[in-house]
Amino acid sequence: MQSKEAAERLRITQRMLRHYENEGLLEVGRALNGYRSYTEADLRRAGRVRDFIATGFSTREIRAMSACLSDEGSGPCEGGIEKLLEKLEHIDRLRADLEEKRSAVIDRLATLQNGLATVTGR
Repeated sequence: MQSKEAAERLRITQRMLRHYENEGLLEVGRALNGYRSYTEADLRRAGRVRDFIATGFSTREIRAMSACLSDEGSGPCEGGIEKLLEKLEHIDRLRADLEEKRSAVIDRLATLQNGLATVTGR
């Protein structure tokens, strides 16, 4: 199948498909006319790449987990659990940092509101 149909089935753009290919995450065959020709296996692999990206993985991180992208690696794969645990730890760190920032903003807001209330007599 050609790029347009593949992109529609995956609910991504043709540009994203080319990006996956340029990043070495997907190797797509060509038809005699030179157009990209996607197989069902290509679609499954591209779908896995799309899903990893949606959960916060960079293309570099996904490339390191390439064994997890093929049909053979769609279940447990070499290093997959380790990489997912690393990503989860990273997300937890980001989440904690955001909570600290949120608390600081709330504290600052309360201070400003109290100061304004004192000045205006409210």
